[in-house]
Amino acid sequence: MTSFANSGGSKENNRMSEHLQSPPDTSELRLEPVELTKFYDESLVEDSPDPTPPARQRGLLWGMFAALFRAIRFVYRLIGAVLVLAVVAAVPIVNFWVLGYLLDAQGRVARGRVAGGGGWRDAFPDIASLSRIASIGVGISLCLLPLRLLAGLAADARLISAGSTADVGLHRAVIVAAVLVAVHIYLALARGGGLSCFFRPLKNLRWLRKQIRNGQYLEVADRETRAFIASLRIRERWWLGLRGFLTGLAWLIVPTAMFAAANSSEGGLVAVTIAGGLLLIPVLSWMPLLQARFAAERRWRAAFELRTVRRIFRRAPIAGTLAVIGTLVLSLPLYLAKVVLPPRDAMWMVTIVFIVSIWPVKLLSGWAYQRGMKRETDAWWGLRWLGRGVMLPLLAVYVFLLLFTPSLGEHGKWVLFEHHGFLLPVPF
Repeated sequence: MTSFANSGGSKENNRMSEHLQSPPDTSELRLEPVELTKFYDESLVEDSPDPTPPARQRGLLWGMFAALFRAIRFVYRLIGAVLVLAVVAAVPIVNFWVLGYLLDAQGRVARGRVAGGGGWRDAFPDIASLSRIASIGVGISLCLLPLRLLAGLAADARLISAGSTADVGLHRAVIVAAVLVAVHIYLALARGGGLSCFFRPLKNLRWLRKQIRNGQYLEVADRETRAFIASLRIRERWWLGLRGFLTGLAWLIVPTAMFAAANSSEGGLVAVTIAGGLLLIPVLSWMPLLQARFAAERRWRAAFELRTVRRIFRRAPIAGTLAVIGTLVLSLPLYLAKVVLPPRDAMWMVTIVFIVSIWPVKLLSGWAYQRGMKRETDAWWGLRWLGRGVMLPLLAVYVFLLLFTPSLGEHGKWVLFEHHGFLLPVPF
């Protein structure tokens, strides 16, 4: 039995070894391609967190905060620029620079710098420099406020008890405070004149010590001051404003003089007034694009190229009509601001309204001019006549309302010659 079992086991082992040693026949096998749609079991990862959304959320939040910061900074700079322009506009002769600044902004838009990649910041040139001037003015005013209060107390002590201990002590305190405030203002201006510089005296002192050690402050300050003054383009913009004023006055003075001829509703001068009003209607319809062309080209003759301007209007009639309507809507309420004018030293409070109203008008006219220059063919005739049909009745109403402005302003009939939308943005 034992031998039989051993012989049987050996035979079975021999068959298994032969089977393992002989390769299988693969001639009948065929491999079919299988499309793999899943590389893992969804049940294993369905509850696992995705690491990318938190990073994307952080990037999105950072982008939102950055955009909000840029918007706040732009609004802050724009407010500062408006304040500076309003103060300068209240100064006779110097206010031609303000008109030149507005024409410069209009010309940038008209030349297509905004559409060409410059961004809308080109419509508000150098507002960083203007806002720095506003920051300097606000900072100095805040620094002088405690000194004024202390000086008032010293003056009261002198009136109540001249020569007393309180009187002498307060006047000495005023002298010491004046020296300290003067040094603080000087250091704040030396650091750049930012608004924060006027609230950090200790940092100003540390900065001064560092500059003394470096020994290069005078060279750097001279270079930065020259660059700051150059950014304002004082001479260039003043000359541009003077030329823009003269070219606009050349178009407006004759029909306005005829319009202001009549003193009453009777007499032969009424016909002259009516004729002047009829002449004002087409002139006012041309002026936004004419001034935009002058601002873009900066040539004397560009302000009188009427044929070119009319062709531009035919190519962009809707934009041209919006420019005219915007000028009328934002210019007419300015006459109400002159019913009672403030004193000369407070005139800037009124000129703020003029700057805020006229600046958008300039940009709108430049945009309309730029759209007309981009197109090579005239618009559909229906759009052209629609623009004229809307614009001309509104111009007639505007001219009719101008008849009553001399009775509102302090300057009488001279109010008619001011034309704030095209000439100086001031109430005088």
